[in-house]
Amino acid sequence: MKLNTLYIAAFLVLVGTGCKKDYLDVNTNPNALPTATPAYVLANALNQTAINMVSPNETGMVWGGQWTQSNGYIISTTLFSYSFTNGDFNYWDNTYDNLYDYQYVIDNADAANQSYLKGPAKVMQAYNFQKLVDMYGNIPFSESLQGVKKLAPKFDDQKAVYEGLITLLDGAIVDLKANAFASAYTGSDIIFKGNTTNWVKFANSLKLRILMRQARVSGRDSYITAEVNKIAAEGTGILSGADAGVNPGYVASAGQINPFYDLYGYSETSARRAYNNWPRGTEFFVNNLKSTGDTVRLKRIFYAIGNENGANPGVSTKDEFAANYVGVPFGSSAGFLPAVTSAPGPSVLVKGAYNKSYLLLTAAEAQLNLAEAKQRYGASINFTGTAQSYYEAGVKESYRTLGATAADATRLLASGVQDVDFAASTNKLQAIGYQKWLAYANFNGLEAWSEYRKNNYPVTPQSKNYVGTARPLRLYYPGTEFGSNGANVTAQGTIDPLATKIFWDVD
Repeated sequence: MKLNTLYIAAFLVLVGTGCKKDYLDVNTNPNALPTATPAYVLANALNQTAINMVSPNETGMVWGGQWTQSNGYIISTTLFSYSFTNGDFNYWDNTYDNLYDYQYVIDNADAANQSYLKGPAKVMQAYNFQKLVDMYGNIPFSESLQGVKKLAPKFDDQKAVYEGLITLLDGAIVDLKANAFASAYTGSDIIFKGNTTNWVKFANSLKLRILMRQARVSGRDSYITAEVNKIAAEGTGILSGADAGVNPGYVASAGQINPFYDLYGYSETSARRAYNNWPRGTEFFVNNLKSTGDTVRLKRIFYAIGNENGANPGVSTKDEFAANYVGVPFGSSAGFLPAVTSAPGPSVLVKGAYNKSYLLLTAAEAQLNLAEAKQRYGASINFTGTAQSYYEAGVKESYRTLGATAADATRLLASGVQDVDFAASTNKLQAIGYQKWLAYANFNGLEAWSEYRKNNYPVTPQSKNYVGTARPLRLYYPGTEFGSNGANVTAQGTIDPLATKIFWDVD
């Protein structure tokens, strides 16, 4: 692990990532150079978490069967032939750097009279540690984030880390309830603007994600039901009607716009990025939305062929009827150029809309995880709704996040279609899993890949560029960690990303 020293943290919180001097600064004294107070560090750390999620979400969108690439680029062998090494997909270093920033906030908040920052920092640590487990398995946890005191931290068992994250979130909720934000410092919270109730809902929703990810692991039922019931007893609830998203106040300047928009959409001057030609919906995904009659979400998730009409932002160049939405066979290396395939749509990319929040966890996911809990454990779960009521709430939340209406969702939910209409679906857990997978599209690709690995559903096609049946199940530990903590990495045994599973991936 790289060490994130305090003077580097202090510098970063002043300048952000490629940002002008006052970007992300809160309560700046114009007569003095700001120092690395916890408030400054938290604001930058939250922004950095969003930036760090862009690449793993792309990988997850691909391996989760939602995205592939157009043939305007040479095919990516790392993604579609699964030809990667420990020099590829290094999401480890920047995540641990980010975790050090949150640890700095936790360690220094009380002394700075900013104790209200500890709860959010702990929630975000749990968020990032889970991300690492889901990509790498066993990770440094109990001995991590100690700097020079522990240069070679041991790796903890991944199941134990998951349990530790629930404990970490419990502590975060205690801190959040005990420490209201000082009004002068709500600007340092670029997710909820100091609303601790929403932070508790985020923490509870993250707990549900962690708990339900383990739901197929043998022997975990009593632990999971007890922890879900603790969420119910806590009483604040989960995300509903709004999502958890990072927004520092994006402005039309270089390095200060939504990072998804910046990479896949447009520059700060609304010039279309060349990389906009890369991501395309898979043929499986596009055709599945058509076959289930889910064309409202199809038109929000993707643009029709010809992409967005630059003179009419948010609207496709071609007529928006189903035949004009064309996906690419997963991993295909020829025959599907950018102009005749469907790119990410107006739910995430609208020319000029550089200031949308970067979503970390949606209310749709939270409600669908609760639906899964009720479906699996029934009356053992103390939430008062039913699996169907939470399922339908989750689908409606997905429509809301995409910019569609609840009325459109209601029509779909009564359609009689398998995996869409809950009452008509013969396998309720598959229906819930499918709707979660769908709700992640364009927003949370890493979660889409994780749910796919957990459920083996929906059954997406194999890459056209790979001969065999194996799929990526995890990543290699990065070469940088071998260099700094080699003995502990080696102790994890031989890693085969096409065969070595994360603990919750049971078949």
